[in-house]
Amino acid sequence: MSVAETKTAKLPGNAEWQTRKEAAMARGEGNIAPLYVERAEGSEVWDVEGRRFIDFGTGIAVCNTGHRHPKIMKAVNEQLKRFSHTCVMVTPYDSAVLLAEALNKIAPGQSPKKSMFVTTGAEAVENAIKIARSHTGRRGVIAFDGGYHGRTLMTLGLTGKVAPYKNRFGPFPGDIWRAPFPKPYHNISVEDSLAAVDMLFKTDVAPEDCAAIIVEPVQGEGGFYPAPNEFLKGLRERCDAFGIVLIIDEIQSGFARTGRLFASEYAGIEPDLMTLAKGLAGGFPLAAVVGKAEIMDAPAPGGLGGTYAGSPIGCAAALSVIDVINDENLTERAIHIGQKFGEALRSLQAEHPDLIGDIRSDRGAMIAIELVHNGNANQPNAELTKAVLTRCYEKGLIVLSCGMDGNVFRFLPALTITDELLDEGISTFTAAFIDCAK
Repeated sequence: MSVAETKTAKLPGNAEWQTRKEAAMARGEGNIAPLYVERAEGSEVWDVEGRRFIDFGTGIAVCNTGHRHPKIMKAVNEQLKRFSHTCVMVTPYDSAVLLAEALNKIAPGQSPKKSMFVTTGAEAVENAIKIARSHTGRRGVIAFDGGYHGRTLMTLGLTGKVAPYKNRFGPFPGDIWRAPFPKPYHNISVEDSLAAVDMLFKTDVAPEDCAAIIVEPVQGEGGFYPAPNEFLKGLRERCDAFGIVLIIDEIQSGFARTGRLFASEYAGIEPDLMTLAKGLAGGFPLAAVVGKAEIMDAPAPGGLGGTYAGSPIGCAAALSVIDVINDENLTERAIHIGQKFGEALRSLQAEHPDLIGDIRSDRGAMIAIELVHNGNANQPNAELTKAVLTRCYEKGLIVLSCGMDGNVFRFLPALTITDELLDEGISTFTAAFIDCAK
């Protein structure tokens, strides 16, 4: 093809790319919308057809600092000039050490900390379980209904949501038990959940044989339910009483997303181990386990790691992410974003009380609304959720759904988003909702 022909040739659009994707990629790796990204900047995304979208998903809370933040891009480009990979377990590098020092310093609590790096959130959870079992010499792990911890076999065993994650992938690892997660909107109280944990100690796993309890301080895929402070304190008390490792999964809720650097800070507890990923490196693959030094050092050398563990590019990006959070006061910004969403969504709820059952906006920029029929919490409205989701994409807004019944909208805008784009995005969602609620 000549240069002139190349200039006039029609480039593939979204529909063609979707057809090619379905022919080339496994169907299990699905996508929400046939929207193929050409470029992204800040809180805006443009597709291959030139359409512009406001991004309220940020790659599932990965780009907390927005797309292509200039300080992060500068740090990554400087690292690329030096080297892209050597393997931290073969010939390590300063950025990994510097990041470990930084994470140890900002992790909640006064105990001495250590860190280790991997590539994905699921790997972080896998390694946290390994560390807990190595430290305690025990086997049992307690997780919670509705929790999401990854897609590997161990993390699927911990995950408390079948569709679409667990269906037909078993058998899963044993020695895992689950208890109800407190959801006041669904009449599951803190007392109910803690009593269920206590019952597990009587019926399924002796506390002396329980290595770890793992919990999200705000459930992600399960519906954006925040863990009440008294619940996390109750788990901390039980772990202290029986020598159980408390693992707080901050993969989606960490790095200023909730108005605290880490969501568990709301409860004033110190995790034994904390899993991190997503917002850690501003769009580059990196995950970590951070925890009390005496626990982290339980595995022998060689027991932890991976070929791409602690990518030097990811580490450079993560160091810059921490600077951006501090320099731009993103924890305060997250609270502001949550307040703006809360006001707008409560106004919408007042007009549609039969359809909007619950609003969860008290954890910064980790916001959700739950759609129902007839104002009844026990009548999830997945049909309306799907229709509004589709309409949002048609109107130029990227949003995500979640929840055990697929009836929850979750909003995860970049913490760097301007008020103008935030207002525009909220108005677009409101219009899409009204269109579909008629």
